[in-house]
Amino acid sequence: QVQLVESGGGLVQAGGSLRLSCAASGRFFSSSNMGWFRQAPGKEREFVAAIMWSGRNTYYADSVKGRFTISRDNAKNTVYLQMNSLKPEDTAIYYCAGDTDTSSLGVWIRIRENNNEYDYWGQGTQVTVSS
Repeated sequence: QVQLVESGGGLVQAGGSLRLSCAASGRFFSSSNMGWFRQAPGKEREFVAAIMWSGRNTYYADSVKGRFTISRDNAKNTVYLQMNSLKPEDTAIYYCAGDTDTSSLGVWIRIRENNNEYDYWGQGTQVTVSS
């Protein structure tokens, strides 16, 4: 079983930066595709970014493209989300999630934004961006 623990959230002014980390325990991390999602108050959880198990393929929601960068270090069992040029609308609880079932690029492209395809989740970390 894999457990995920997010950290790095906090309060930042608009235009600032934060780096979220998600540390995984368990032996499936290096073969898991990982994703970041977020949920703002009163809104549904939405996709932010995804990275394949190898780290060679990444994908972003249009709302964060060019500002956020997802990366992973399989030796450290950790996935990161570097967030720059933060906006008040980025305020949300950020969750990392793992998918252990998808190994092909073609399937990953189809399912990477779908939170129902992820098998395990962290508890979330709050990000608040003030204007």
